Amino acid sequence: MTAPPEGSAPALLDLGVPLDSPRSGPKPTQTLLRRASPLASTKEQLRVLASLPLEGPGPADFDRDVARHGFDPLRPGKLEIFQINLGKLCNMTCRHCHVDAGPDRFDAMMSSETVEECLAALDRCDAHTVDITGGAPELHPQFRRLVEEAVRRGRHVIDRCNLTILLVPRMSDLPEWFAERGVEVVCSLPHWRRSRTDAQRGEGAFERSIEALRRLNAAGYGRGDARRRLTLMSNPAGAYLSGGAPTMEAEWKAGLLREHGVAFDRLIALNNMPISRFLEWLLESGNLQAYMQMLVREFNPAAIGGLMCRNTISIGWDGRIHDCDFNQMLDLEVDLPSPHIRDFDPASFGARRIRTARHCYGCTAGAGSSCGGATT
Repeated sequence: MTAPPEGSAPALLDLGVPLDSPRSGPKPTQTLLRRASPLASTKEQLRVLASLPLEGPGPADFDRDVARHGFDPLRPGKLEIFQINLGKLCNMTCRHCHVDAGPDRFDAMMSSETVEECLAALDRCDAHTVDITGGAPELHPQFRRLVEEAVRRGRHVIDRCNLTILLVPRMSDLPEWFAERGVEVVCSLPHWRRSRTDAQRGEGAFERSIEALRRLNAAGYGRGDARRRLTLMSNPAGAYLSGGAPTMEAEWKAGLLREHGVAFDRLIALNNMPISRFLEWLLESGNLQAYMQMLVREFNPAAIGGLMCRNTISIGWDGRIHDCDFNQMLDLEVDLPSPHIRDFDPASFGARRIRTARHCYGCTAGAGSSCGGATT
């Protein structure tokens, strides 16, 4: 694998395959950062979105729209999800990635000190779930220890998995390792058909994903066992909203079982957020204006109460706190005097005002969208 610049990130274990090689996972594109794209700047992403001439009942204004339905300002509810992003390093470089993750992102990996600060903060709150994400979080050298510590504290643990990482030699034991600890595996799979998945994630992604799902099934996942829950996470392959999860779930379960002998427990469907590499695709394909106007037009007030920014703390690789995963990727820190996890105070966090911008329409369109799926 390609080594990180000296002193810039935690050293990785030998993965048994070069991380920047197609053998570790499909790479249909390169990161915005590596290509020196203007959209590698989060300020530029926010500028592009803010400059669009969008109309609702008037000029599109997310704060105004939620205020019309009793959320003025938008504030949190009970903290339930403690989400930790271990970094942007990944074995894949998917076209739709809102993280701009890839095999070159050694610049964005959580330090061991920050991992300790996250655990200390976890001890100061009552969140019942620890949601570990990336990049491919499994690549972080502290990943297994973090899982062990969260399980020891009695928290439900979620691993956000891209599936193909389970085929990397050094990671081949993870299905059984997860099963022994009762980790819920939430796996990204754009579609249960090969063409749509490969269109987003690169040629061969679907075949590798199916093999990874078979390994999870062999470890007891996807069989209805609450301690071995296998969740698939779908997002559209184009400029449209996600479908209805209940109907989709029945279709996916029947199709994957019939054609590939694969079983899973539940399906969640997410809207694509108009940021990072999906924003790039929207611009290049000429779909940005229409997509954003659709998000505004499909604003659903019933989705507001279940927004993930209201029950989640999102901790970035550098320890900064954000209201949600998407605000994190836009460098929109939480509205507190000290937005770092070392200074986390549950009372202050619970009384804050949630920061919003135009990308937030992606979470209130249609059935709503969050890391846990629909919000209505």
